[in-house]
Amino acid sequence: MADSLSLSLFPDDTALTAIVCGADEAGRGPIAGPVYAAAVVLDPANPIAGLADSKKLSERKRDALAPEIRQKAKAWAVALATVEEIDELNILNAAMLAMKRAIALLDVTPSMALIDGNRIPKGLPMPTQAIVKGDAKVPEISAASILAKTARDAQMMVLHMEYPQYGFDRHKGYPTAFHLAQLEQYGVSPVHRRSFGPVARLLGNSIQKEQ
Repeated sequence: MADSLSLSLFPDDTALTAIVCGADEAGRGPIAGPVYAAAVVLDPANPIAGLADSKKLSERKRDALAPEIRQKAKAWAVALATVEEIDELNILNAAMLAMKRAIALLDVTPSMALIDGNRIPKGLPMPTQAIVKGDAKVPEISAASILAKTARDAQMMVLHMEYPQYGFDRHKGYPTAFHLAQLEQYGVSPVHRRSFGPVARLLGNSIQKEQ
């Protein structure tokens, strides 16, 4: 169920019947791979213990919570924006697009969407509220952050099998010293974000600025 912050966004006569959707993304910082997003509507009859910001949880804890969220939530969905979309739109707009896609995939219609951060996707058909650090404050957003993070990590393991020389299993596409060294040695792969600094410099491209 939504916490007091979620419920306080509704008038008293609608708070108990509101369908609150939380949405969050994962993968804005890496220089390779898609950006993922998830949307979750929790079920008051099936509470989930231990929900928190996915970045504050261990991989083992995230991997344990993700199937429980999928099983117990009233509705959930995961979506992504591709590397090509990231390079075309910039990472902020691509992340917003991924969240909009995830919300659209839900099989219930939310009364309100609560978005982690200080920006909201454009064109959502329901009232929307951005909540800074919402992944640590709102259970729906916490659940979404866990699903987005685990889905993206799983995809990076798939990409590791295709491009093992970059070590995506180790860093999930983040620009660690090891990743940057491998990028210098092996060059740019099809799954690297060409608009991001280290990759753009290797290619001689201009760096795309976040808008």
